[in-house]
Amino acid sequence: MSSLPKSVRFPLFILMLNLFIALLGQGMLIPILPEYLKLFHAGGTVAGFLVAAFGAAQFLFSPLGGQWADRFGRKKLIMAGMFLVVVSDIIFALSTSLPLLYIARFIGGISLGLMVPANLAYVADITTPETRAKGMGYFGAAMNLGMVLGPGLGGLIAEMGVRMPYFFAAGLGLVAALLTLLLPETLPPEKRTSAHSKGKGFAIGKQFWSSFQVPYFGYLLIILVMTFGLMSYETVFSLFAEHKYGFNASTISIIITMGAIIGIVVQIWLLDFIVKRMGEIKLIRLSLIITPIALLLMLIKVNLLFLLFASALYFAFNAFLRPTVSSLISKNAGDRQGYASGLNTTYSSLGTVFGPLVAGLLFDKNVNFPYIFGAIMLLAACSLTLKAHRSRKGLPYTSE
Repeated sequence: MSSLPKSVRFPLFILMLNLFIALLGQGMLIPILPEYLKLFHAGGTVAGFLVAAFGAAQFLFSPLGGQWADRFGRKKLIMAGMFLVVVSDIIFALSTSLPLLYIARFIGGISLGLMVPANLAYVADITTPETRAKGMGYFGAAMNLGMVLGPGLGGLIAEMGVRMPYFFAAGLGLVAALLTLLLPETLPPEKRTSAHSKGKGFAIGKQFWSSFQVPYFGYLLIILVMTFGLMSYETVFSLFAEHKYGFNASTISIIITMGAIIGIVVQIWLLDFIVKRMGEIKLIRLSLIITPIALLLMLIKVNLLFLLFASALYFAFNAFLRPTVSSLISKNAGDRQGYASGLNTTYSSLGTVFGPLVAGLLFDKNVNFPYIFGAIMLLAACSLTLKAHRSRKGLPYTSE
């Protein structure tokens, strides 16, 4: 972070700490969810619907979160999202019936739908086109680190009671919300009015339809495909590793944790260097070639070391993709950073909803099908980079 201007470091640090705490709280809930659902005599089906409810809410509210960030300012939306995280975790901790669990997860999806676009817009506000990819990389690394450390911490806290991690997560969310008070607002009132006047209402369907006409639509599709592939990988990987390799839960967790750590290293220390050497478009294309190759390598049963290598390859180049694509979306968004960030999160949440559903259906047919299908989609996404670059040819920000 030392390579960034001093005026950027403090707010970026607060944003990273904010997201780290929020995602740490969310990650804490992962290992104890199956045990918690036993209190309600529920299992995998309910868990799947809870994930879908979260993703659906995020999909519905991300466009609104993006436009409201342009209308009311970034800081208010970030704080609103964090307080809704707290409400969601408290309801989940106190729930005595399944409907309350669904309500809690839906509120949790709303919180990210409001907060993430505002965070992305904030990063775009405080960075230059030259430093934006690096800023987005730090943003992603903070989220990954929270998800890496969260499950272990959640397991430890659960020894005091299965509901305790949810209360602890709510407390962390409250801390993150209060930290947001230290952030300066980056969107002055005169620009909010300008941004709002360009938006013709808040109808979700209309906003989603209008995304087809934006110049960065191809990059939005890449976000969708990338998230779809990642969710497909994560949803069935435990089952895949158990069925194909016979690995136990501890070995599987080592593989996933290793992958997340690789993602953090890539986004903090390698991303900016590689972008400057290759350019954003070439890096995206390379990542969209290497990630499907890595998925297909996982289908070749050799040993644990080989699977670790294939997984590391996948996580490394997947870590290059999101911040780089998000940077290009931001650079082509002009003064509508909140709107563009909302669309970014909307397309990401679509992948979060449909990726697990498709992966589960394909896995029931054949354990290899989810990875074959994901590889085909990622390779097909390479054509989107060709089209997007042609449509923006001559612009200084879409670097080749």
